[in-house]
Amino acid sequence: MTTSSIELASLLCSRLCHDMLSPVGALTNGLELLADEKDPEMRQRCFELLDQSARISTDKLRFFRLAFGAAGGFGEMVAVSEAKVLVDALVANNPRVTLAWALPSDSMPKAAIKTLLNFALIGLEALPRGGTLEIAAEYRDDHSELVVRAAGPRIAFDRTIGSALEGTLPEGELSSRTAPAAMLCQLARELKGQLQYVLAEDALVLGAMLPRA
Repeated sequence: MTTSSIELASLLCSRLCHDMLSPVGALTNGLELLADEKDPEMRQRCFELLDQSARISTDKLRFFRLAFGAAGGFGEMVAVSEAKVLVDALVANNPRVTLAWALPSDSMPKAAIKTLLNFALIGLEALPRGGTLEIAAEYRDDHSELVVRAAGPRIAFDRTIGSALEGTLPEGELSSRTAPAAMLCQLARELKGQLQYVLAEDALVLGAMLPRA
């Protein structure tokens, strides 16, 4: 699979717009309801819904800035705590998912952080019925080792995402859904790293070994 930078960027933008459509649309609907509502109790409920939608929108934008974009600055290292805060906020919007962490306490290369965030997103989407999302990483002198495990009933995982991670997705089949995985594949290849996944009925395991750039 070969993908131009422009095509990949366009598909990532499409993915971002798709994921932001729901919370931003909820904001618009809430404002329309508020304009017509006179009952004080219902108006308070509208304000609560607006606050919730605004928070979800902000959490997603902050997540995607680092997962897809250039947030965290242009330095080589990113604080692990920054990634943890972003994933915690994303998972907080899904009470059926339990999150477990095993991360180093300081910082990791930006490529590893981006991979970790995108793995977390893939793992979270694989748990539509809830479950456990376990995120672990270890940063050694010359490489980063990352593992994300999503466990729950009837894992939902599109194997085309796995093909995109492996770089075996057929030409012309790349979509906004598989673009994040394709981005990770290109990133790993540039670093001469490795990505892999293992899928079972009740678990999805995503792993990466990325040499320090």
